[in-house]
Amino acid sequence: MLREIVLDTETTGLDPKKGDRLIEIGCIELINRIPTGREYHVFINPERDVPADAERVHGISTAFLVDKPVFQAVYRDFLAFIAADQLVIHNATFDVAFLNMELERVRAPVLKFDRVVDTLALARRKHPAGPNTLDALCKRYGIDNSQRIKHGALMDSLLLAEVYIELLGERQATLVLGDKGANRSPAATMARGGSRTEAAAQRPTPLASPLTPELKAAHRAFVETLGPKAIWQRYLQPKS
Repeated sequence: MLREIVLDTETTGLDPKKGDRLIEIGCIELINRIPTGREYHVFINPERDVPADAERVHGISTAFLVDKPVFQAVYRDFLAFIAADQLVIHNATFDVAFLNMELERVRAPVLKFDRVVDTLALARRKHPAGPNTLDALCKRYGIDNSQRIKHGALMDSLLLAEVYIELLGERQATLVLGDKGANRSPAATMARGGSRTEAAAQRPTPLASPLTPELKAAHRAFVETLGPKAIWQRYLQPKS
């Protein structure tokens, strides 16, 4: 069983070394590349103001965060959810830097980069001409991101899970039968507790059997040459 965690964060700015802090974490669980419906999501009080420029990106204000828990109060639940499994992150250097800064503050073990899959690096190898932002990749793969009015950690994780499967060329693992990729919405298609399914198209009339009486007779004659103890003798129909 392959367990992966698709993860995204929102922050007060771009540089944890200059005092910027984590304000949101969103994660979804994949088992064998299929969303299970298990999620981890939390808003975090950064114990500082959210600059106007950052608020314009994600829509999360200082006033909204004032009654939210601090990182010290939530990090154990976060670490329990991700466990020791692989993390899938877009532009992972950014998110891991903020997460490790917060983990260091509470004297918790930091995340090792060898457990991280950076989908931005995957996208740059697969599409070197770019662009490879999350929005651009959604457009490239026909993933509906119309609900992404502003950045949000949980919504971005849902979108990234779809992009990740496309980057790996493993969309069949999500059991999307007959889906050509148009207008897929993570909120609608990644149903909680299961995978996406769609009825396969059926032929109007069944195909004719390719087995002719001559082929059946030739097969019987071959099996009979194997001797009476051959296992295939059990499956021969009695002669009429």
